[in-house]
Amino acid sequence: MSRKAGTDPAKLATDAMWLWAESWYVIAMRSWMIMAGDPRAQREANRMVAEKVRAAAELSFMAMTGSLGVGDKAVERTIEHVGRKVTANRRRLSKGK
Repeated sequence: MSRKAGTDPAKLATDAMWLWAESWYVIAMRSWMIMAGDPRAQREANRMVAEKVRAAAELSFMAMTGSLGVGDKAVERTIEHVGRKVTANRRRLSKGK
């Protein structure tokens, strides 16, 4: 299989690893909030579930319409799409508001 210009397997692997690490950080922050009985915990749990459902629907639509592309490009765009949401959650939760 020929590789299209611009796709780098090492970069995809590194981006996926960083997404994994950042995702676990967000999970840990949410878990501590829930375990500590933070008054915002219920709202955060509801938000978390709603975000997951919405993200799955968005990615499904993107895949069905072809906007993700194929092969490595689809992987790259998926990581970018999910990564933006995870980063936003990390920043929001890190503020402690």
